[in-house]
Amino acid sequence: MKQKEEQVYARYIGVDGHKDYVVIGGINAQLEQALQQRRMSLERFARWAPKNLRETDAVVIEASTNTWTLHDLMAPWAGKVVVVHPPKVKLITCARVKTDKRSVYDLARLLLVGWLPEVWVPPDHVRDLRALVSHRWRLVRTRAAAMNRLHSVLQRNALQAPRGSIFTDKHRDWWEQLDVSPTERLRIRQDLDTVDHLTVQIEDVEAEIKRLSTNPPWADQARYLMQLPGFGLKVTMTVLAAIGDIIRFPMDKKLVGYSGLGAGVHDSGKTHRGKGITKEGRKELRWALVEAAHHAVRTHPYWKAEFERLTKRIGKHKAYVAIARKLLVAVWHVLTKREVARFTDEHQVARKMMTWSGKLTEEHRHGMNTPQFVRYQLLRLGIGDEIAHVQSGSRKRRIASAKEVLALHPELQPPV
Repeated sequence: MKQKEEQVYARYIGVDGHKDYVVIGGINAQLEQALQQRRMSLERFARWAPKNLRETDAVVIEASTNTWTLHDLMAPWAGKVVVVHPPKVKLITCARVKTDKRSVYDLARLLLVGWLPEVWVPPDHVRDLRALVSHRWRLVRTRAAAMNRLHSVLQRNALQAPRGSIFTDKHRDWWEQLDVSPTERLRIRQDLDTVDHLTVQIEDVEAEIKRLSTNPPWADQARYLMQLPGFGLKVTMTVLAAIGDIIRFPMDKKLVGYSGLGAGVHDSGKTHRGKGITKEGRKELRWALVEAAHHAVRTHPYWKAEFERLTKRIGKHKAYVAIARKLLVAVWHVLTKREVARFTDEHQVARKMMTWSGKLTEEHRHGMNTPQFVRYQLLRLGIGDEIAHVQSGSRKRRIASAKEVLALHPELQPPV
């Protein structure tokens, strides 16, 4: 089979982006200077790009804070714009002499010979969800730090905390009456205020994540992931943000490699040994899958049996990672094929859909009540036809009939 020839561009331009300026420079296919190296402010570059870039230009940018802004600025004018991850470009990151001028020409030369590992350029809705998930992580970590400082106050002063959560309003008087120094009291008051303030902000962020989970383009993907054991709303949306578009992974092994959950290997000469997981790729994806694995082995018979089998062979810690990897393979299959996962417990899925609905407002459910929302999700998955109730604790909660939901959503009617 004849391979497709790589297009030859008139200029290969390297762009080194910084906080306040960019450095650019380019060469042609003969490795001759085609664009003199220059440094300019971001404001000036925004005016320069539309006037000077052409369809015959190929541009490469190192990933940094403002990469997507630079990419979107140049993409309409250049023939090709490539984003690369700096640690993957060893010629630049390991160079003894690293300057902006050398970097842009090294990038341009590597682009010319096709030796650059390109980074997928996510569309706006993926960027927004990733930013929102990351923002929530930062808020949660900051709140946890304030809570830890408050716990350390109790430890330093050998104080016994009341039962339950010590950060609720009902325990505020208890904090204020502690027998501590004035400076300690000041820190306590400010940390309590920090916890309260960040709790409100986290709730606002989570409300937006809930809204996104029931709206295009995430709603259809979210319901397929929510059927998997261990996949609650936060884990589901974190996984979707990290993956972006499942189509870019032609096989499940590619997705596992992207997550960093694949095993490393040392194979040289007569030496062949396995290593731990690579931990390359998006760390929030690994976190989400390990969280899902811990929950799955507690609640689902199949994954519990699989975990026990693996634990005997490789130990508990590695078994959790192995389950996380297997769950990620299941993620690839259900998102790629839009199918129900193997070993799916339909009653468990129905309960999960009811839990999901309980976190949403009527606006998030697009006017449906909880029984209707649960049936709607089951209809979209093609399961649960015989389920009329869900056991929630000691209560049985009704699920709307298919007829009731089809009257609201006639588009779900099977073709005649």
